[in-house]
Order: sequence, then C-alpha cells, then structure tokens
Amino acid sequence: MSNTTTAHVGKHDHTILVVHGPNLNMLGTREPDVYGTQTLDDINRMLAKVAERREVNLVTYQSNIEGDIITVIQQYASKSDGLIINPAGYTHTSVAIRDALVLYPEPIVEVHLSNIYNREDFRKDSLMSPVTTGTISGFGADSYRLALMWLAHILEHDDQGH
Repeated sequence: MSNTTTAHVGKHDHTILVVHGPNLNMLGTREPDVYGTQTLDDINRMLAKVAERREVNLVTYQSNIEGDIITVIQQYASKSDGLIINPAGYTHTSVAIRDALVLYPEPIVEVHLSNIYNREDFRKDSLMSPVTTGTISGFGADSYRLALMWLAHILEHDDQGH
C-alpha cells in the first residue's frame, strides 16, 4: 500500500493535517545518519501526544504518489485549520504540489528532518517555501513537533480574538 491515513480526531475545535511525502514510510532504516532512527509510526505517535496536550485534532497522511498528496491537501482544505507538510523529494520538483498549497487557505508549515540547506546543491531549492507560512528544517523529528506546537499556538491565539 502506498499511502496511509491516521486520524486522531477527537473533541477539539481545530484539526491539523500532517502530510508525509515519498520515502518517509522508510524512516528508521533509510539513511539513519541523515534522517535518524525514528520510524514514521514513532513520529506520528509523538505528534498524537503533542496534539492531545495542545488540544487539537490530528490527521496524518503518507504517500509516495504525487497525485495522492495533492488530493488529500485538496480534500482537507476545508476540513482542517492548518497543514504541516514534509514534501520530501517533491520539495525540489513538484509544481503541482506547490499549486495545491497555494489553494490551501490556512497556515502551512513546511518541515524537513534534515537541514536541506546543508546538503547537496539540488536539495537547497524548495518550490514550496515561497507559498508556506514558514519552514522548519534540520531538527529531525522535532521539526514536526515544533511545527505542530506553533500551529496549535496560532490557532489558540486566534480563538482568543488577538
């Protein structure tokens, strides 16, 4: 199976979508010196705990297929309040995913496990960064955690009328 969706949707007012791009299903065994030893399931479990503490609902999705990633972004554009995306290899190549992000109305955080600016030259250019709210790169699995905490903070802040 090329993609997975895990919903940790509960009683909270806000939902955050997390999209994991190609090859991230191989975390833990794929280049652990670059991407770490945590698996995608480990990251999703950590995110679920953070989401519960921050009182937001969480939907996680992984696909190796560009069109499927676009479809889930489109489907959740009206059903979620924020997006965390690790486009992985598509970061540097996918105008189509970039265009889907342009249509997403809520805050978007691009994340990367490794520091893409400290790697091969072709990895230093992100087609996504210009259309996202921000980018967090180079902190391993904590890149996701930091993105989720920031989005939860922004959503809470907006609820308070500030």
